[in-house]
Amino acid sequence: MSSRWFAPALLLAALLGWMTATLAGADSWLGGMTAALQDAYLAALKMIIAPLIFFSLISGVLQLRSSGSMGRLGGVAIAYYLMTSALAIILGLCIVFFVHPWTAYPPLSDIPPVDVALINTQDGDFASLLKNLLLSLLQNPFKALAELNILGILFNALLLGLAAALTLPMDSPWPALIADLTKLIYKVAGWIITLLPVGLFAIAFQLTGKVDVGTLIALGHFAGVVVGATLFHGLVVLPAIAWWLGGIRPWQFLRRASQPMFTALITSSSAATLPLTLSCAQERFSVSPAKAAFVLPLGATVNMDGTALFEGIAVVFLAYMFGVPLDGFTLVVVFLVAMLASAGAPGIPSGSMAGLQTVLLAVGIPLEAIGLILLIERPLDTVRTAINVEGDLVGSIIAERWA
Repeated sequence: MSSRWFAPALLLAALLGWMTATLAGADSWLGGMTAALQDAYLAALKMIIAPLIFFSLISGVLQLRSSGSMGRLGGVAIAYYLMTSALAIILGLCIVFFVHPWTAYPPLSDIPPVDVALINTQDGDFASLLKNLLLSLLQNPFKALAELNILGILFNALLLGLAAALTLPMDSPWPALIADLTKLIYKVAGWIITLLPVGLFAIAFQLTGKVDVGTLIALGHFAGVVVGATLFHGLVVLPAIAWWLGGIRPWQFLRRASQPMFTALITSSSAATLPLTLSCAQERFSVSPAKAAFVLPLGATVNMDGTALFEGIAVVFLAYMFGVPLDGFTLVVVFLVAMLASAGAPGIPSGSMAGLQTVLLAVGIPLEAIGLILLIERPLDTVRTAINVEGDLVGSIIAERWA
């Protein structure tokens, strides 16, 4: 079941929702069935998110083992990925502070609060908040996985991955085992994403009575803000970085990078675009094959500028729509978790939904909120994937010049 079933699932849910509002007794059994489907699908998402984050980050850290022999190349690549991901999230959060047209419409009502949150931000002073943050970080990995403590999972995965990278010999079978386990988790995640239209139908049906025309208009405004911010990052920020650090003028860079970016726009997959991205880097930007082979596959895994920007804006939008307050400290948490979650997002269509779940759970937004985003997620996914691939190309150019 592919993405072409998204629109039919939404239309069918809306039609049945309208019919049950007019037919006596129809809502009793259909509402119960869709509620069960919704709970089951959200449970499947929660089931996969913890191992997906855990093994993805450990595997990603272990992939950097080769940077020890490459030295400067690994350092330049990681520094660039961290910088651009941080810039993307900061850009998204800054834009959403000043441009938030959806607040002209009322939020959804009768939404139960989620019982899983990263930290308690209601304890008052900064010392209490810092204590809660550290307690969430320094938790037994098994307990963090069982309780879906997102920050604990992220911290333990990074810690264990770093320890393995520093202590295991290069011929150790453990990195290959972790890589294989990560592939298995990705496969299960792919199955769950394949069943997305079923879950989307159930979630959309349950939201039918709560979503009105104002909500749909607010959703359209959100999509406009996301696209505008993403295009600004892709047409201004990344070309400026390529000019500043890579010595290539913005219009020249965009012209040479147009083919892989357009392919990413069509396929919505940075991983599927990787062969073309490698060819473009070597033939059009004169990046050496060895450097391109290291930087670009790594970038397709951890460098998700468009995804990070999207997640930052989406959290602010959904927090308003679902009545979840966000203070300054919580936005810092959003910043940190979105950057790490975007690094662990699979390079497949709708792969960013896993990272978005991470950020939603971190700040206490119910997973039902994903239903709203999924209404327009596919076209937004195409745009941010193109920006992800563009960011990878910029990284290869910088690595060629500075590493």
